[in-house]
Amino acid sequence: MVFRRCFVASNLIVFFAFGCSSGANSSIENTTQVVQENNVTQLFIEAKATQKAEDFFHQGNHLLDGQHYEDAIKAYDKAIAIKVENPEAWINRGIALTSLQRYQDAIASYDKAIAIKPDKDEAWYNRGIALTSLQRYQDAIASYNKAIAIKPDKYEALINRGIALTKLHRYQDAIASYNRAIAIKPDLHQAYYNKACSYALQSNLELAIENLDKAIKLVPDKYKKLAKTDPDFNKVRSEKQFQELLQ
Repeated sequence: MVFRRCFVASNLIVFFAFGCSSGANSSIENTTQVVQENNVTQLFIEAKATQKAEDFFHQGNHLLDGQHYEDAIKAYDKAIAIKVENPEAWINRGIALTSLQRYQDAIASYDKAIAIKPDKDEAWYNRGIALTSLQRYQDAIASYNKAIAIKPDKYEALINRGIALTKLHRYQDAIASYNRAIAIKPDLHQAYYNKACSYALQSNLELAIENLDKAIKLVPDKYKKLAKTDPDFNKVRSEKQFQELLQ
């Protein structure tokens, strides 16, 4: 079966501060002037700290993209140390941890993001991936459902929810999840392939071949190769029609 993953990025936050006019004529005005200057100084300090946190965040994204996961985590930790209320940094930190198979730590990181911003669909989605990796399929489905509730057209979550449902032998529910993904994105080859897996696990040769054929037509080399060894097709592997499809 085929999973989908994603990571998030954050827009740069910039604070603009403007100077105050001089030449006050009274003690009251002088006092007001000092307060304004102090406020401006504080704004500049906050802006500088925010910029530094953003720099570490983008550094972490670059390292994550380059698969330097340990270094990415260190960069995200620096960003979070400056600005703890940063859900994007917590999410991408979780992805780096997931890539290192540190799933419990990853879930804790996603939970931090969710505590800050409960409607962050990427946090729920990636949390589902970590839970699936731990074979906690029921919990994974609950996380994918949260992501889908927030973003109904999140086809990646629908695919991965289908995989978790298949692992629980809930094949019809899994197929319904794949169909919802296909309704959103008709050329979704992963959904067709995973549908084929679900049908093959039920020994439904005709529908397994029909959906595998659609996946192969979209991405021929990948799915012909994958289907040759995928244990999900063991129940139909010896069938002549299946073997002919992979030639």
